[in-house]
Amino acid sequence: MRFCIATVTIFMAVTLSAANAASNDADASTPQQVFDGMRESFKPDKAKGVHARYQWELSGPNGGEWWIDVNDGTYKMGRGKIDNPSVTFITSDKDWVAMSNGKLKGTWAFITGRLKVRGSQAVARKLDEIFP
Repeated sequence: MRFCIATVTIFMAVTLSAANAASNDADASTPQQVFDGMRESFKPDKAKGVHARYQWELSGPNGGEWWIDVNDGTYKMGRGKIDNPSVTFITSDKDWVAMSNGKLKGTWAFITGRLKVRGSQAVARKLDEIFP
């Protein structure tokens, strides 16, 4: 039961982070717009002391791979693969955008198998603080 509650918390945090980042103005319609929104929401003070590598693997016509490397108050973001990710999020391009726009709950996506997360739960939870 503890694992289930912790897992749901992670996915809610991931969904909230992406949703907040992408909802500054209009809804994002592509994964790239979601990541661009995340750039605008970065909080360096919350990333102090954090060393984490996030990887996204998105299927679908607008899919692809994106990564974020957080390193002690700074970050880099790009397309493609990053070596040794701390956390990997796997979903479709449409589902990632829907989660980011608040139209699909991350918890539901996870429970139904539409979102998979591999890696550290603590690092996944930190994403919401770094990119609120």
